[in-house]
Amino acid sequence: MSANGTIAVERPPEVKQGWTRARIIGVVLLTIWAALGLGVLIFMVNAWDPEIFARYAPRYLSGLWVTIQLVAVSVICGALLSVPIALGRISRNKLIAGLAYAYVYFFRGTPLLAQTFLIYYGLGSFRPELQAIGLWGFFREAWYCAAFAFTLNTSAYQAEILRGAVESVGRGQWEAASALGLSKLQTLRKIIIPQALIVALRPYGNEIILMIKGSAIVAIITVYDLMGETRRAYARTFDFQTYIWAAIIYLGIVEVLRNAIDWIELRITKHLKR
Repeated sequence: MSANGTIAVERPPEVKQGWTRARIIGVVLLTIWAALGLGVLIFMVNAWDPEIFARYAPRYLSGLWVTIQLVAVSVICGALLSVPIALGRISRNKLIAGLAYAYVYFFRGTPLLAQTFLIYYGLGSFRPELQAIGLWGFFREAWYCAAFAFTLNTSAYQAEILRGAVESVGRGQWEAASALGLSKLQTLRKIIIPQALIVALRPYGNEIILMIKGSAIVAIITVYDLMGETRRAYARTFDFQTYIWAAIIYLGIVEVLRNAIDWIELRITKHLKR
């Protein structure tokens, strides 16, 4: 306090905007990325072959459609399968909870590629048994095996996402709904699930993006998805830009999904913003 009775306020020292170590590293990394991007652009311009593009562009579109179908079917079927698994995970019955935990533990703890091989190559060893029960027509097709493996894999992840989202809703919500006379099903449908979906939206979006990128492995089991068509184009042209095209397409899909998730989140959380 000064002599005239006023309070003297000391200003904090100004932060010096010098070239700190972190800033230098950041600038160097950005420069490297910019140089790599420019190099790829120059390579694409110099290596551009209109004949190759005209020949393989329709096949890339066909492979992209296969990828979209495969991921869409797997995610939707996995979402349906994840509901009973998530309910099993939160069940008070130790046997049911244990079985659900074992399922999630296995499919989250092993590589998707190994799971795909187990289904595509492993079940092929039981051809007589599968023919006897009428399932050989399903498991002899690589696309169906891939969709089945992807469904089992993503259902385990989606079950954990759903379980975590439901458990994130406060216990008081259940008690308030019970006080209003709502049944458990009504409470889930009208109160718990809408709040849980807000929490689960981002993880669900990340899971779909991971499935799109992970779907490239089906090219190994002769499914001509986007990566399968890319491998075939490279095998016939030995032109490295065929893989760059695929990378750009995958990047475009991920970017579209990311923006779509941002838009959905903005729409469903309007009531939370003042």
